[in-house]
Amino acid sequence: MTAPGTETRPSLRGKVLFVTGASRGIGLEIALRAAEDGACIALAAKTVEPHPTLPGTLASAAEAIKRAGGEALPLQLDIRDERRVEAAVAEAAAHFGAIDILVNNASAISLTSTLDTPAKRYDLMMSVNARGTFLASRACLPHLLRAANPHILTLSPPLDLSPRWFAPHVAYTISKYAMSLAVLGLAAEFRAAGVAVNALWPRTLIATAALRMIPGIDARRARTPRIVADAAHAILTRPSRGTTGRFFIDEDVLREAGVSDFAPYAAEPGLDPLPDLFVR
Repeated sequence: MTAPGTETRPSLRGKVLFVTGASRGIGLEIALRAAEDGACIALAAKTVEPHPTLPGTLASAAEAIKRAGGEALPLQLDIRDERRVEAAVAEAAAHFGAIDILVNNASAISLTSTLDTPAKRYDLMMSVNARGTFLASRACLPHLLRAANPHILTLSPPLDLSPRWFAPHVAYTISKYAMSLAVLGLAAEFRAAGVAVNALWPRTLIATAALRMIPGIDARRARTPRIVADAAHAILTRPSRGTTGRFFIDEDVLREAGVSDFAPYAAEPGLDPLPDLFVR
């Protein structure tokens, strides 16, 4: 029997995470939250040299992970490159001895109408979002099937076929829903094997560098990426066999965990955050 006040908090200590798009934004914040527990993080991202407009590189992300208390393995990776995905996953598994968790965070965005979306941009979103999620999941699954509490967490929205989510940006919606369809299918395929496959999406706008680049959006009326990271942590520390096929919303996950005050997550104190896409 556990003595009062000595209950063990859920932790990712010693777990190995493979996180795509991990050099900045939500991907990096999820990695940092795991690092605070003492987790090992394979940081998979494209950015090695500083980007002219976006902050963060693999090197700076790795240093942040180490400062937070975790172990870091930076892996330069274009999620569209099948061979590189497979090689990076193999390198991470060899380096850390296992892969327990995959976070499918890498994503491309273009909130443009059909006539303003060239084929090249459509192909990019489908290659990164839909194909990249599938490739990373397929490469990690042989390792996840050997893990004690395996999880795949994909940053994609709940499936809702209301036309309101398609009309403003058909191409982007299709690509993000393809990620969610992969969650639906993989969860059913690997349920019996005990691999949890879930999606996570923010209820509000999240203040990332990518958000600030979208014209017409007030990035001040957003929440920090930490809210998504805290929700991800709550999901990834659950037993995998009882947590699969779900489309989680960050705020709902944290409310269930006992959080009632979301003011600390405000990007700018005093401003109410705006709802994100795909959330009613």
